Amino acid sequence: MAEEVKKISVVVFAAAAICLAVCGCGGIGGYMNESLYPAGIRSVYIEMFDNQSFRRGIEYELTDALAKRIEAQTPYKIVSDRSRADTVISGQIVRAGESVLSTERQTGRALEREVLLRAVVSWKNQETGELLINDGQVSASASYSEWQNQGFAYGSALAANNLAEKIVELMEVGW
Repeated sequence: MAEEVKKISVVVFAAAAICLAVCGCGGIGGYMNESLYPAGIRSVYIEMFDNQSFRRGIEYELTDALAKRIEAQTPYKIVSDRSRADTVISGQIVRAGESVLSTERQTGRALEREVLLRAVVSWKNQETGELLINDGQVSASASYSEWQNQGFAYGSALAANNLAEKIVELMEVGW
């Protein structure tokens, strides 16, 4: 009887060891040593974003911030000639809103405000015609305070930088 228990425990231990080996880091859903970005792409052309909001100038801030983020965080190079680029990023700002976060108790004047930007982005591979991002919706926000000599321009620049960061995150390959 003791030998049967010993054999069963050895079989159970072996089965558990096999399960752990199969489900380890290199198996299903584990870690990978590959790039986060699609392979075979070397260059990106960024079209000037369209602006559907009534706030002007945000499209320049977003396009500039996106170019800097792509250069700094991805393996891609930004090119100024569309015909020499492997891929093209385009999009439009569909909302640029502002809201009050806190007010002064006595006067009701806004102490802190928030800028919210929302954009729709597309990323197309020029060689294959494949849409790497098809109308991806991204939003970002940033707060500012006029009491600290910060205006809407400051808040919108921060929000555009945050939005550019989210667009670069959209460029990553899905897990």
